Amino acid sequence: MNTRPDQPLRLGTRRSKLAMSQSGHVAEAVREVTGRPVELVEITTYGDVSREHLAQIGGTGVFVTALRDALLRGEVDFAVHSLKDLPTTQPDDLVIAAMPQREDARDALVARDGLTFEQLPDGARIGTGSPRRTAQLNHLARSLGKRIETVPIRGNVDTRIGFVRDGELDAVVLAAAGLNRIGRGDEATDLLSVDSILPAPGQGALAVECPASSTDLIAALSRLDDPHTRAAVIAERSLLAALEAGCSAPVGAFADLLADGRIVNEMRLRGVVGTLDGSTLVQLSTTGPVPQSYDEAMALGRELADEMLAKGAAGLMGERSL
Repeated sequence: MNTRPDQPLRLGTRRSKLAMSQSGHVAEAVREVTGRPVELVEITTYGDVSREHLAQIGGTGVFVTALRDALLRGEVDFAVHSLKDLPTTQPDDLVIAAMPQREDARDALVARDGLTFEQLPDGARIGTGSPRRTAQLNHLARSLGKRIETVPIRGNVDTRIGFVRDGELDAVVLAAAGLNRIGRGDEATDLLSVDSILPAPGQGALAVECPASSTDLIAALSRLDDPHTRAAVIAERSLLAALEAGCSAPVGAFADLLADGRIVNEMRLRGVVGTLDGSTLVQLSTTGPVPQSYDEAMALGRELADEMLAKGAAGLMGERSL
């Protein structure tokens, strides 16, 4: 990394509107903590150009590899990822220097006529590219005594919401964090409670990554880190790794902090695995002291994964196809 104070730091980002928006927020924060200018370097990833569904192209890492290659080649100084896109194994030569405070982790419904999920008609067509959402949406519909049809979709926020605006679909499900980051949170007609739909591990969180050799930059970026977000996300991703699942598998996980008055003293981790038709879910939770280290957070996720596997989760992990 060039350390001249007038030399801009180069931030690698995907080209999508959402990626540019969230990278822009990080760039501003980095300018404040370093006093250095930051320029965005747009990088096209395989996940951006492929028109296949994520489950078919492997899901995990398709939005990440090109950014990491640019880091390792020295073309950018650091990169910003949506944490849920990152593979659970971290390369030795790269470091996640910061996980800033998490945005809303929930899934959001954007439906025609301002409908909530419960108000959708029987047989409603709902667009999602996520097996995790498919499994849980079908399960939620079953619990309400109705049937839905999930339709696999790809594309950016405009494309996805366009399916509803054009009348092709009754609704689509997106990450609330993404809508909020591009200033379109008010277009959600329903925010799906984590009590009904568990988000993807790491959903709503960002990862600021740089080469392990950039010690000065790591120290500067670490000032953006939110320890509670990091503990929660590490536990969620540990669960995902222990279930040996990529982001194309129907796994949801969410860790939240439980406060006694103003003092945060416990973390609850919830996990779910299900069949795509929603007929069978393995959903468990565990609560323990807030992890004070990486190893403690990892252990929390592994313990819950072991319980889920004992309850039959492994038999549900084979469903990869949409």
